[in-house]
Amino acid sequence: MNIAVFPGSFDPVTVGHIDLVKRALPMFDKIIVAIGVNSQKKTLYSLDQRLAWLRKVFKEMDKVEIGYFEGLTASYCNEKGANYLLRGLRNGSDFDYEKTISQLNYIIGHKIDTLFLISQPEFSFISSTIVREIIRGKGDVSRFVPSSILDELSDFK
Repeated sequence: MNIAVFPGSFDPVTVGHIDLVKRALPMFDKIIVAIGVNSQKKTLYSLDQRLAWLRKVFKEMDKVEIGYFEGLTASYCNEKGANYLLRGLRNGSDFDYEKTISQLNYIIGHKIDTLFLISQPEFSFISSTIVREIIRGKGDVSRFVPSSILDELSDFK
């Protein structure tokens, strides 16, 4: 079975994340969209909220499973029987960073391969970090997040 893990903070999930999963679905039997819990990283939304949003936006995609993990992404892949990591690339800086991480994951993760998909041009500037800043500034993020979660985005503390 070809299983991929798509790890991220998904704080919040964006239309770019959804596009990436939709494009990768034909290549895999299952894609696990998994929130990596990092105690050093301050998130805007709780883990429970982000998991609920992921379940909502991917509910129609039978081959998508939602999860979360602490620790190494490679360890989570091994636990789930995944041989692939799915990553999106928006620009050259993303590539430089992701290439290094993919090589480490290959070594420590027992030959886990990383599949890189280039962002579609209309999503190449979208990141959760930028969306969070717009939300904090009370700006309009309707073009950047799925409409199904838009009304819930203002509920942050």
